[in-house]
Amino acid sequence: MRTLRSFFRVTPFALILLLMLIVTSSLSASANQVGARAASLETHHSNTAYHARPRIRNPEAEHIRQLVQSGQMAASVSVLDSLPPTTIVQFPLVPSGIKQKFPNAKGLVTIIRGSRNDSTSDTVTIDVENMPPHVTFTIFFIELANKPFGHVQYVADLTTRGDGSGESVFRIISLVAFALDARNPGSSQDDTEGTTSGINLEHLGMWFSSLDDAVKVLQDDTLTGTIFDGGNPPLHAGPQAMTDGQTAPVF
Repeated sequence: MRTLRSFFRVTPFALILLLMLIVTSSLSASANQVGARAASLETHHSNTAYHARPRIRNPEAEHIRQLVQSGQMAASVSVLDSLPPTTIVQFPLVPSGIKQKFPNAKGLVTIIRGSRNDSTSDTVTIDVENMPPHVTFTIFFIELANKPFGHVQYVADLTTRGDGSGESVFRIISLVAFALDARNPGSSQDDTEGTTSGINLEHLGMWFSSLDDAVKVLQDDTLTGTIFDGGNPPLHAGPQAMTDGQTAPVF
């Protein structure tokens, strides 16, 4: 009887330990199965995503990249990845007339061109920094990046903030911009269309809108007015401030 009573006193404790071991083992096995299943699903989804996203060709972007590689467009031009029919071109601006006083001035031009079937104009964004503060600059498409500039087209203004940064966003025909004098229109060679009417405008520059601003900023009272702003009086604009600085086209 004493042995039997000892057995009944010990048995509940042993049963509890046994049950705990069984539950722990079961939970561990379930966790391992869930982890393996999750890893399998992750690998499957990863492989599926990889195979489901093939590289989409963008013929226009590839064409411009080829022009850059062949030297027909400036090496400073970058073509960003985009889905067709959108084409995104970027190129930097460097200081010209302000280089001595503002050697760290810089700019970035981004041109976004969409479908020709939906829109005839492009979106142009110009961002600058380290420029003269609180000054308005005119923006021109130009035939030549540097003097004598050739044919030009006034396209926008940009006014800097107190820290010398600023931006201008506008819509305009850019990748096929041209200018002409109807009395003597001339012609140009286009990389896609061959010989075209007028003179291609394939560069961009920025000018001081005010000669007075240029004299103050550059501390040079010998500067003379230029044509690079409209309105009265004539020749009230200042010198070129920024340019793409390239010989080959940038757009």
